[in-house]
Amino acid sequence: MILHRLKERFQLSLRQDKEKNQEIHLSPITLQPALSEAKTVHSMVQPEQAPKVLNVVVDPQGRGAPEIKATTATSVCPSPFKMKPIGLQKRRGSNVSLTLDMSSLGNIEPFVSIPTPREKVAMEYLQSASRILTRSQLRDVVASSHLLQSEFMEIPMNFVDPKEIDIPRHGTKNRYKTILPNPLSRVCLRPKNVTDSLSTYINANYIRGYSGKEKAFIATQGPMINTVDDFWQMVWQEDSPVIVMITKLKEKNEKCVLYWPEKRGIYGKVEVLVISVNECDNYTIRNLVLKQGSHTQHVKHYWYTSWPDHKTPDSAQPLLQLMLDVEEDRLASQGRGPVVVHCSAGIGRTGCFIATSIGCQQLKEEGVVDALSIVCQLRMDRGGMVQTSEQYEFVHHALCLYESRLSAETVQ
Repeated sequence: MILHRLKERFQLSLRQDKEKNQEIHLSPITLQPALSEAKTVHSMVQPEQAPKVLNVVVDPQGRGAPEIKATTATSVCPSPFKMKPIGLQKRRGSNVSLTLDMSSLGNIEPFVSIPTPREKVAMEYLQSASRILTRSQLRDVVASSHLLQSEFMEIPMNFVDPKEIDIPRHGTKNRYKTILPNPLSRVCLRPKNVTDSLSTYINANYIRGYSGKEKAFIATQGPMINTVDDFWQMVWQEDSPVIVMITKLKEKNEKCVLYWPEKRGIYGKVEVLVISVNECDNYTIRNLVLKQGSHTQHVKHYWYTSWPDHKTPDSAQPLLQLMLDVEEDRLASQGRGPVVVHCSAGIGRTGCFIATSIGCQQLKEEGVVDALSIVCQLRMDRGGMVQTSEQYEFVHHALCLYESRLSAETVQ
């Protein structure tokens, strides 16, 4: 009898549990990461707002999956999820601060770019970094490649976000979509008409020289088939006495188009005449005359072809000699415009040449050199100048070679 009573109680308990489970069935709910993050940020932005409540409604007969409905507590503001926009700026090597305003779908407002904390630190570094080397210290540091590599890696690249250039379709005039001119120092061509903003665009920057001299150089990409006319317009507009080209036309891929004529060519409104050609050991010199209407300009074109593909030269001597020849022409053309320097992208070999030129002037005038500060100044004017640590070392080798020349001249 006792066993029978216990069995009945056990069966009654099972029936009661089953009835309770049929009234409501709870199963674990996995939130999507995006929803979870949104709710977290939402609670941070509006701390007084109560969270939403998940009501789980179940078929009392236990059939089918539970239906989940989200309701809001009566004290909660019914306005949709929104966050205040504080800006977006994306740049290589930087933190990106991003907030989205989703309160008014269909209304498009432009992003307002503001510097992120890391970008501010990067700009402060570029403006203040310095390591002045005496002649003996320069000789010592050239033997410490690991030290130069570590120093180079600390220099911010300062590349440009495409959103910073407010010119429609400017991408059609860029050889590489990630190598863009810094807006503040960008060369602007005279527009063909008031409404054609694209005609003012060329992927080129004014570069400061020794002692911060404004517009000492122009660093630009190798001309493309659709930018040759722009290139010659720039040379004419800026009254540049010298063009330095440090690339072959083609290496593993196209680096630059042939943008000068064999004898005579017309590029837009500029006529280019080749007067003479002089073949040297490591570069070719062309004397050019540019004409526009009744006006003429004399331009010297140096084509340096001995830089190997994807590495630095074994010797800095040819580049140093090129720099000295260009400097002689620049001094003979006082009162004229910037020296135009280009490779393919207009930052690597171009940066090496300009950094070497500025550093040699500093060595000659001051007896010391600050290559770190020079490269930082270049990158403020055009992002990525002196592109690799190997190139940074090469600049120091070229400066060391020039220092030995100065020492030899002093002894004589």
